[in-house]
Amino acid sequence: MAAPDQTPDGPIRVVYADDSFLMRQALEAVLERLDGVEVVAGCADGDALLAAVEEQQPDVVVTDMRMPPSGDQEGIRVANRLRQRHPSIGVVVLTQYAEPRYGLELLQAGTEGRGYLLKERVNDPRELHAAIEAVAHGGSVFDPAMVRLLVFGGSAGGSALDDLTARERQVLGEMAQGKSNAAIAEHLVLTKKAIERHVGSIFLKLGLPEEHVVSRRVAAVLLYLASDRA
Repeated sequence: MAAPDQTPDGPIRVVYADDSFLMRQALEAVLERLDGVEVVAGCADGDALLAAVEEQQPDVVVTDMRMPPSGDQEGIRVANRLRQRHPSIGVVVLTQYAEPRYGLELLQAGTEGRGYLLKERVNDPRELHAAIEAVAHGGSVFDPAMVRLLVFGGSAGGSALDDLTARERQVLGEMAQGKSNAAIAEHLVLTKKAIERHVGSIFLKLGLPEEHVVSRRVAAVLLYLASDRA
């Protein structure tokens, strides 16, 4: 999970969105029972959601991935718009299917305050509650099931991080905060070349080749986030 960079005062104010009426009912029922969470609006599409955000100024948005008007990637469109206009608002994107590529697109602009979960997690209110609290405080949550598909191709092998040195884990933790190599070097008081060597070693140990289908940096961060959340 990324380090906190904002802390809401009082209850976490949430706006949620889903184009399914039944799912909106279910979401509202779950959200209203969460301690420290206040539901301030519910919406049926991305445009209504953005309008509600402007009116309500929530701490967190919980949104479906697939809904009008853009369709498959509406949740990402909303998250990217909020990153530009309201960077302090956390976003939890819910999806019915394990599609890591969408999660990668969500986090490409930065991991801070972003969550990507399978809708089945809503069945356990603790899962959704933890995700809302994490993004409200600037943290990041990525569904472990999708990390396994992304990094391990569906295999179990969950010990990849065990091979990292303490320094490499420290560097990976800095990467998970969205920092560049130069920023990590400054924070850890190391040279940029030293950080580049550590990053290269991290990629090698995690089995992420140069031709990997996704950004190796993002894939490494996702693995770190899932491990930190477990």
